[in-house]
Amino acid sequence: MPIFKAYDIRGVVPDELDARQAYAIGRAVAVFVGASPIAVGRDARVHSPELAGALVDGIRDEGCDVIDLGLVATPMLYFGVESLGARAGVMVTASHNPGEYNGFKICREHAIPVGEATGLKDIEALAAERADRPPAARRGGRSSHDVREAYADHVLALAVERPRLKLAIDCGNGMAAVGLEPVLARLELDVTRLYFEPDGRFPNHEADPLKVENLADLSAAVRREGADLGVAFDGDGDRAVFVDGRGDPVSADLATALVARRLLARSPGSRVLYDLRSSRVVAEEIERAGGEAGMCRVGHSFVKAQMREEGAIFAGELSGHLYFRFSDDLVADDGTAALMAMLDVLGAERRPLHELVAPLRCYAASGEINSRVSDVHHVIDAIAAEHRGAPEVSRLDGLLVRYPTWWFNLRPSNTEPVLRLNLEADTGPEMIERRDAMLARIAALAKVAPAA
Repeated sequence: MPIFKAYDIRGVVPDELDARQAYAIGRAVAVFVGASPIAVGRDARVHSPELAGALVDGIRDEGCDVIDLGLVATPMLYFGVESLGARAGVMVTASHNPGEYNGFKICREHAIPVGEATGLKDIEALAAERADRPPAARRGGRSSHDVREAYADHVLALAVERPRLKLAIDCGNGMAAVGLEPVLARLELDVTRLYFEPDGRFPNHEADPLKVENLADLSAAVRREGADLGVAFDGDGDRAVFVDGRGDPVSADLATALVARRLLARSPGSRVLYDLRSSRVVAEEIERAGGEAGMCRVGHSFVKAQMREEGAIFAGELSGHLYFRFSDDLVADDGTAALMAMLDVLGAERRPLHELVAPLRCYAASGEINSRVSDVHHVIDAIAAEHRGAPEVSRLDGLLVRYPTWWFNLRPSNTEPVLRLNLEADTGPEMIERRDAMLARIAALAKVAPAA
């Protein structure tokens, strides 16, 4: 099915995804996991109740019990899987996608993600096979559980320092507010709330804080209210993007550096991961704080797996995913936890965010630039050959090339014929020169690329 992606299942409802498919996927998940119970949560999209109901029916028809968490953010599902001892979890959500989309994020015990390389292809095959099979002799049971207060305890543990600040928070009509409100009730904060009401139609703006236009209302509120900090969440609450007290966005790699520095003060010598698109300053700050910096691939399943393998305490992606080692068993990305960690930073540093970030803006970055290319691998291979003499060349994720004063990464999209360029240099003029030359080279190679 084309709805099965690299990290999750996602499609337009009902054209690509409907209740019949949700039922088949429920049966497939139950067979794949082979154990009970399975926790299920959902977001506020208009079709989520129907899809969640069909999914639960499919799981129960395979004889597996279901713990229904109701309306939750994705990190709350992860917490529920771990705290309730579930053998797996399924979140009905399409994250930051527009309201006509929906889908499923699947994890195993301890919220270990199930992606393309770790079982999603098996679930796809099982969904086609099991849909019309007779139900199990014993139908699985169903119970409900409210994790909100326990989840609040869980994330508040990150806020060792709890400063009294003015905040502006934009939930984008997504799910973050469900878990956030019990947390805010326990903190002495002056909060301006934007779009806290979950509404799967997303009437105010897209629930994607990575797009700068979606931060406009938040930045305006920060300036209008004189807030110390602004934060915007994505649709399912697993990403957070910060805005400083001047209303200026803070890129997620710089937020990673700040949080890493604070966590390393409590766990000296620990390993911290950063995605390979991040500024060089991230690794420099981790090492300056006495930590061990490690580079990782893009994508939550890859980041979490590497954190587990290497014992990392924290990781950050340029997309706004910040990952925490909550316990020996639970590693998860969590937007509300990211906010708690940033409050802890501000409380410990006792300086405004813009002052903390200013020294980290020491390099010039291009941001992510997309080029439509029919044969992305041809272009990547050609450019790799042209830079094979560089001091550092890596194929960890696409192509990463590092020189003494600049570096670039080229990655293919998982879903479309697009090549993504990130480039950084020591100075603005060099960044512009290198960026423009690289984009011109991509365009030239694309014109002579073999037909896809």
